[in-house]
Amino acid sequence: MTDREPQALDVLDDAGRKVLFTEARTANTFAEVAVADDELALIWELARWSPSAANGQPLRVLFVRTREGKERLVRHLDEGNRAKTLSAPAVAVLAYDVDFHEQMPTVFPARGDMLRAAFADLTEKRESLAAYNSALQTGVFLLAVRAAGLAAGPMAGFDQAGVDEEFFAGTSWRSHLLVNIGHPGADPWFPRLPRVSVEDAVAYA
Repeated sequence: MTDREPQALDVLDDAGRKVLFTEARTANTFAEVAVADDELALIWELARWSPSAANGQPLRVLFVRTREGKERLVRHLDEGNRAKTLSAPAVAVLAYDVDFHEQMPTVFPARGDMLRAAFADLTEKRESLAAYNSALQTGVFLLAVRAAGLAAGPMAGFDQAGVDEEFFAGTSWRSHLLVNIGHPGADPWFPRLPRVSVEDAVAYA
């Protein structure tokens, strides 16, 4: 073994940390400014580099932008989420693909055929893995929205079975989160709430 200098990784500057973390907020109102195709494409181009187990990448995204599409969507939302979703220029329906294993030969060439065969009859296991890993990818998706210069408003208050029937019937996609996307509108932020203390959240061994 030879002594080598460790690879030096870039460090995000203070401005980048503010955009992605310390000053980022969940938007509750949105300006009447359209979200362009290239902005949505940039969000996905960044989000798709998220880690996932065995590079399975189960996250799927449906971008809803038309009035008709949003009206189909909001009928499945909790009452308190409907108005802000209708006002958002774009809504991302984040889903996971329970048949993600079918793409394993492409995304994990070294072991893809073996993994696809191993998961073929394990429907519940695939569902569990897809749900967990898409949640991991979702965190990166929210950072990607912020990195694209837009605000995100994630919401879990909706009828998942209803959304799946409305948009994903006959497919292997299953919805798990909605994200309103756009530029912040009037009074978009609730007051910043406290964070859990370091002492309560971090331990060392």
